[in-house]
Amino acid sequence: MSVNISIKNAVKKYGDNTVIPDLSIDIRDKEFFTLLGPSGCGKTTLLRMIAGFNTIEGGDFFFNEKRINNLEASKRNIGMVFQNYAIFPHYTVRQNVEFGLKNRNLPKERVKSEADEFLKLMQILEFENRMPELLSGGQQQRVALARALVIKPDVLLMDEPLSNLDAKLRMEMRQAIRNLQKEVGITTVYVTHDQEEAMAISDRIAVMKDGVIQHVGTPQEVYHRPANIFVATFIGRTNLIDAEYSSSEKIVRMGGYEFGMNNLSCKTDSSVVLSIRPEDFQILKDVTEGIKSTVIDSVFLGLNTHYFITLPNKQTVEIIHESVMGNNLKSGDTVYLNIKVDKINVFSKDGNRNLIHEY
Repeated sequence: MSVNISIKNAVKKYGDNTVIPDLSIDIRDKEFFTLLGPSGCGKTTLLRMIAGFNTIEGGDFFFNEKRINNLEASKRNIGMVFQNYAIFPHYTVRQNVEFGLKNRNLPKERVKSEADEFLKLMQILEFENRMPELLSGGQQQRVALARALVIKPDVLLMDEPLSNLDAKLRMEMRQAIRNLQKEVGITTVYVTHDQEEAMAISDRIAVMKDGVIQHVGTPQEVYHRPANIFVATFIGRTNLIDAEYSSSEKIVRMGGYEFGMNNLSCKTDSSVVLSIRPEDFQILKDVTEGIKSTVIDSVFLGLNTHYFITLPNKQTVEIIHESVMGNNLKSGDTVYLNIKVDKINVFSKDGNRNLIHEY
């Protein structure tokens, strides 16, 4: 059985230092929910509060309708996967996977059959008699996952489980974790600072900063319509450009370039900040209309080339275009740019609010 997790007005303090001031969130049954943010933002602290490893100084935590604030960690029926795997070095793979089942005093035959199920599911049955030191990092992570899931927990908690793996193995394992979570159908809370990883595996993401949730949404929502500048810059790459908005004309002006925007919740003329993703600039060929700009540099990365281009207001932006054979732009070339206006985000001058109508 999996559960809904409801957190209301959570507070976490270490002495006089408040790490989480007042946090509320609802995590849905069978959802893959990711806590994303920079180091020190409180994401692991919150995960450990859910697990019962950290005290709770305020607020309420619920699994379905059951308040768990004072429930011992061992009685919360959670599976936990740590950054350093935390598998027992003196146990074989099978003994590690069977550990939680034996602690529940299940019959010997059932322990073996349920361990077999997850050894096969995680594709580590052939290593059942090996010691952890003889396994690769990815294999050890599979052992940790099997051990966490074999007890059929209500909630699976994962704290940066892929951070010790190389880039190729991280990509393989994140897809394996995603597939496994869907197959088992368990409410999962996943902690990472890697925004690409969060985008690839999550049903929804909560972006955190200084113990405060900045935005909760699907990967698409968080990327395309971030709630504020912090989220826009933390998720993916973006160019921030100062501009002016005329409320009477419903026009945004940046330097000598202007375009209409009818979907801003702004009733007065205002200084604003535009967020334009590198892929949302278009470099026009054989055209002398648009934003006249100058190429400063380019970086070839195979499929795409990243161009660094100076706008008329002297600001340099990054633009990503699909690479072409030959005829690449060179430093000093003059180009004309267009913008995919429907993809632009417009923020208040202080960066705290997205002015697009959805907000």
